[in-house]
Amino acid sequence: MADPSVLPAYERVKAFVKSQLSLGVWRPGDGVPSEAALQQQFGVSRMTVSRALRELVVEGLVTRTQGSGTVVAQLHRISSTLAFRDIHDEVAERGHTHSTELIALEVVQANPALAQVFKLASSATLFHSVMVHCEDGLPIQWEDRHVNPAAAPDYLSADFASITPTRYLLQHAPLTEAHYTIEAALPSRPEARGLGIKPSTPCLVMVRCTVSGPHVASLARLIYPGLRYSLRGQFQL
Repeated sequence: MADPSVLPAYERVKAFVKSQLSLGVWRPGDGVPSEAALQQQFGVSRMTVSRALRELVVEGLVTRTQGSGTVVAQLHRISSTLAFRDIHDEVAERGHTHSTELIALEVVQANPALAQVFKLASSATLFHSVMVHCEDGLPIQWEDRHVNPAAAPDYLSADFASITPTRYLLQHAPLTEAHYTIEAALPSRPEARGLGIKPSTPCLVMVRCTVSGPHVASLARLIYPGLRYSLRGQFQL
């Protein structure tokens, strides 16, 4: 990492803001010091501070509203930049065509394990979707997802031929918290069949849980054939 003392002035302002975000000093929705305060803190011009804040807006880390100042962006905007990738966008960035095969879209009763994850009564209902995502017709991801109706009441009405569940939930149930696990595992027979692979094929399995406000919004099990997919990311904070 470059010595902050030798960075251009606007980069020093940006580095300071990013450090406060990465350390959790400022949380989504918190106000960022005013341009005048940053000018005084760093001994730089207003133009320099303005440039730093504009670039942070472009990077999706803060938002600016006339009359309201600058605030830390909500988590769903930050996470879209840092970690959460919509598989449609990943495929499109490679210059290929994304398509989806919908296998199930239904209402189910939560079993005890799901009820515990979603913090619901065992008699509660959940939305359930199962689909296979393809790249130029080749299956690359099996998605098995449960969704809390309280967080996304119209989930079953979404057109998943034109929008992925990830994108839909980012739009309708903005993230306030998320966690995930990643491990190597073998697919079940239905998963292997849907992905067009042998049950003995090693896969990358991600289990991802998202929270939106007061609700646990979604629990997704994402399975990637090991020979067809590599997990990539870039963290900028």
